[in-house]
Amino acid sequence: MNFFKKIFSSEKKETLDKGLEKSKTSFFSKLSKAVAGKSKVDDEVLDNLEEVLVTSDVGVNTTLKVIERIEDRVARDKYLGTDELNKILREEIAALLSETNSGEATEFEIPADKKPYVLMVVGVNGVGKTTTIGKLAYQFKKAGKKVVLGAADTFRAAAIDQLQVWADRVDVPIVRQNMGSDPASVAFDTLQSAVSQDADVVIIDTAGRLHNKVNLMNELSKVKRVMQKVIGDAPHDVLLVLDGSTGQNAFEQAKQFTAATEVTSLAVTKLDGTAKGGVVIGISDQFKIPVKYIGVGEGIEDLQVFNKYEFVDSFFK
Repeated sequence: MNFFKKIFSSEKKETLDKGLEKSKTSFFSKLSKAVAGKSKVDDEVLDNLEEVLVTSDVGVNTTLKVIERIEDRVARDKYLGTDELNKILREEIAALLSETNSGEATEFEIPADKKPYVLMVVGVNGVGKTTTIGKLAYQFKKAGKKVVLGAADTFRAAAIDQLQVWADRVDVPIVRQNMGSDPASVAFDTLQSAVSQDADVVIIDTAGRLHNKVNLMNELSKVKRVMQKVIGDAPHDVLLVLDGSTGQNAFEQAKQFTAATEVTSLAVTKLDGTAKGGVVIGISDQFKIPVKYIGVGEGIEDLQVFNKYEFVDSFFK
């Protein structure tokens, strides 16, 4: 497998390396203890590796898949040295991510045949949802696209105000109503405004309440239905934002939201402040939903298009 014989864009890669530093350091500290005094990958090393992966927030089911893949290689190759374990992990985890994250997007792209391209963003409060929308708007605008934001999280005045701050910062138009307004009405107005302005991208923020899944499901379904009165196949992407620093709690949020609505892509934020970066691997594998973006810093440029090869290279470097 020559997954890693690639030239990565240096500036982006440096930011990714730095953002995953805590996860990498924690992982390799555990891994070195797991293979201490061992020269050969045997059952004991595999048992220790299993514990390392689980405690690195890769998740139990994904960990078992990785261990099974390595067991197959041990059986096939007869002998594997512990010095080869890092390389094997890189290859097997990259292969696992390839099953969900096909292709190698490197830029903030949208399909040429969708205009405007409608992106609906979901996720609980506090995961970095509004910040992710602001950074996406910045990147799309930087790529020469005309962007319109829709403040359909009308449950909290702070959410509307925060999105307004980002709209002002990035200098893109925003459609908003008062707190307590019907979210579907905001989405409808946003799409109508985007069409009239000949916009390229529409990003709709939605409420992040999970205490009542039925209400959330009904609300998101209504937002979709009303948007489709303006653009028949909207939304083109439903992006779930997850806070990577919450580890296993991010799995639970993904489970709740994928039950409430059809999620088509993921953004995993706050990876720079945590040692739980392994959660990206587990969530991508378990939910079979591609990770589209990752947040590896607080700067406006620090939301990156997820590239599985770059991620694995930085994690296991």
